Amino acid sequence: MGAFENKTVIVTGGGRSVLSDGRCGSIGYGIATAYAKEGANLVITGRNVKKLEEAKEELERLYGIKVLAVAADMAAGSDNEATANDVVKKTIEEFGRIDVLINNAQASASGVILADHTTEQFDLAMYSGLYATFYYMKACYPYLKETQGSVINFASGAGLFGNYGQCAYAAAKEGIRGLSRVAATEWGKDNINVNIVCPLAWTAQLENFEKAYPEAFKANVHMPPAGHFGDPEKEIGRVCVQLASPDFKYMNGETITLEGGMGLRP
Repeated sequence: MGAFENKTVIVTGGGRSVLSDGRCGSIGYGIATAYAKEGANLVITGRNVKKLEEAKEELERLYGIKVLAVAADMAAGSDNEATANDVVKKTIEEFGRIDVLINNAQASASGVILADHTTEQFDLAMYSGLYATFYYMKACYPYLKETQGSVINFASGAGLFGNYGQCAYAAAKEGIRGLSRVAATEWGKDNINVNIVCPLAWTAQLENFEKAYPEAFKANVHMPPAGHFGDPEKEIGRVCVQLASPDFKYMNGETITLEGGMGLRP
């Protein structure tokens, strides 16, 4: 029996992506896999229906859990709060509870320097990342209060260290960190803990970033002291499982860098 049997976990950006060599290339799918192995039922969201359907099929087949895949996109000019509310409504109709919310989804125009960034590119990062996190947290709060659940929000070393060519991405991620710390303060009384993960894993998104913006990639992406990039399931997803476990309930409002020694800071 897994530690999360009969519990429900929402993972935004949970579609299945693969690297050019066929390995798992998505942090969201790595997280979903880690929770599936612990018996959790999953709600995965994303923009790409095909990736969501592939994730649902594989997770249900391999681990005998239930997966609700919901196409959901946060963008400027859309009713984003309604989108988040719809995902949560479908989650409660299907599973009756929410135990963990993981805000992983994020899009951005990484590689474009600040002076060349357009408002549309800035909005892309803000709406897909910061606004999405805000709306999902608001919508999930009453149900997390019932289960005394956990929130894990994803930020980035791009914000911590001011990475070249990532102004909108960094701004969105630092906004998420600030939002998370306030929620930790306000929701602590409800026994909801809210923590932040800054990961470094080799993903399809990073692989594409290297091809599209080699200069920005070279400036920002370096091999960690660990000697390898993180595995989305084993070195990112497993930590997320632990952060939502009773052993880590007293940890609240913290930023954890999973970067193999790259995220050193005072």
